[in-house]
Amino acid sequence: MPFDLKEIASISGMPGLYKIVAPTRNGIIIESLAEKPVRSVAQARNRVSILQEISMYTNDAEHTVPLAEVFDRIRTKYGADLPVNAKSSTQELSAFVESVLPDYDQERVYASDMKKLVQWYQLVNQFVPYTEAEATETAPAGEQKEDAAE
Repeated sequence: MPFDLKEIASISGMPGLYKIVAPTRNGIIIESLAEKPVRSVAQARNRVSILQEISMYTNDAEHTVPLAEVFDRIRTKYGADLPVNAKSSTQELSAFVESVLPDYDQERVYASDMKKLVQWYQLVNQFVPYTEAEATETAPAGEQKEDAAE
């Protein structure tokens, strides 16, 4: 996935997203994703959710779509200019999510989840570097395989 979400976390009781810097005895050192990042310690009692481990429900009960893939679809379709924000109506948010993930489960993905998706995407898009898809790197390797076959 082009967005590397391994070190980006949402922490219960704390607004926004955070980059995990290092572990400590009592928790983790975190840095806010903001214009002027602030470092602090998230205690072990706080619930830390790593964005890479979060997925969205689809209509297929056995399949979920990783958040990084949803972010990639949003970036492909809209770039940095989203047609919605966290204060948009539930209908607008639902139409937005459906445009990037047509088979999302409308019963299990709540309006609050869609608002978080929009807020998180805006923060990640602004502060987490985006790497181009691996297809550009694999194309030369594919050409080498064809040359080897000849």
